[in-house]
Amino acid sequence: MSSEITSTNPVVKAIIEGSAPRPAQLAASRGILPLAEIDLFEVLVAFYNSDDEELKDNARQTLATQDTEMLRETLLSANIAPPVLAYFVDQPFLPYAVYETIIANPQTPGAAIANFARNTTSGELLERISLNQQLLINNPAVIDAIIGNSHRTAEAERRAAETKREFFEKERGAQQIANELRAQGKEAAAEFVETAEFADDLDDGGMSAEDALFIAAHIEVLDKETDDSWLGLEYLEEIYEETEAQRQATLDKILGELKNEEEEIDGERVSMLNRIMKMGVKDRVRLGMKGDREARNILIRDPNKLVSSAVINNPRITEQEVENIAAMRTLSEDILRQVAANRKWARSYNIQHNLVRNPRTPISGSMTIMSRLQLRDLTALSKNRNVSDAVRRHAVRLLAARTGGKH
Repeated sequence: MSSEITSTNPVVKAIIEGSAPRPAQLAASRGILPLAEIDLFEVLVAFYNSDDEELKDNARQTLATQDTEMLRETLLSANIAPPVLAYFVDQPFLPYAVYETIIANPQTPGAAIANFARNTTSGELLERISLNQQLLINNPAVIDAIIGNSHRTAEAERRAAETKREFFEKERGAQQIANELRAQGKEAAAEFVETAEFADDLDDGGMSAEDALFIAAHIEVLDKETDDSWLGLEYLEEIYEETEAQRQATLDKILGELKNEEEEIDGERVSMLNRIMKMGVKDRVRLGMKGDREARNILIRDPNKLVSSAVINNPRITEQEVENIAAMRTLSEDILRQVAANRKWARSYNIQHNLVRNPRTPISGSMTIMSRLQLRDLTALSKNRNVSDAVRRHAVRLLAARTGGKH
């Protein structure tokens, strides 16, 4: 039966999955098992959608005998199972108030509402559906269903047509995309798109609407969560308009590093890299500060230290990510110096250990870290030919000081 069970009641789970005794299943299908209404409806609809003919037939009869006022109150719940809402919105001859309740419940599947909008004879209910712009944006099939229903009111048609024209038909600029994202509750993505450099010249600047939406899907940090106090004057020279050759070189560098780390790079990652490199330095900096783990994993490799510094200053970056960054031998000394100087990350032994073993870490930073290393790691460092002679010699001195020269 259904693999998607909303109820947290273990009895409901056992009945739907078939592990409950047959008599209990039969009692539930007849509506005589003592369950809360919201749980009983989930069981009945699961039976109705099952291949068990006896349970299916019992459930059909039980569902048909429900008191409509009690039904409406149950369907108001935010915890009602979506399949229950989908079942009842598909039933003919229910009272207006029940349909109104179902279409107002955000748990009702968009496909079910689209089907209802396609077949209902109630212009008033079509009008109620058309008022929910977020529903229309997320489920364009609902728009077509309203417009295609001959029972639509003029107001329902106007609202559906305007939403279709505004969000799906006209050539979308960056602000329009931002509006769509905001209507879907994606505020961080909307902020990024509407304030990006490419927003002034979408398409002409090389970024298409599809590109902008793809990048926006990787934005997880709101503007108010970011802190750009690290962006000092010394970085201003890093903000410049790259040539195509420079941008291509950056793309090739990042792609080469990813290929060295993974046996095969999936197409989506390559697509994301290509789209990122359509953006200028300023937009890549903002993506570094606001993007998700995938964006950070790509942009930390950007040779422009302003972009990679933005990744280090992303408020969502995790300790595990920084641990991996500390071990990367393709990063600039400046980035590793920032990691070493961060007080929060200084508390992580694994980050500090990776830094000191990284030949790209500035020697001054490595020297400071080494005093906190465990004996076994100092011993290994003293024999590590990948680090500088100065680091190895200092490891030997520290070992001698700790062990009295006996190590």
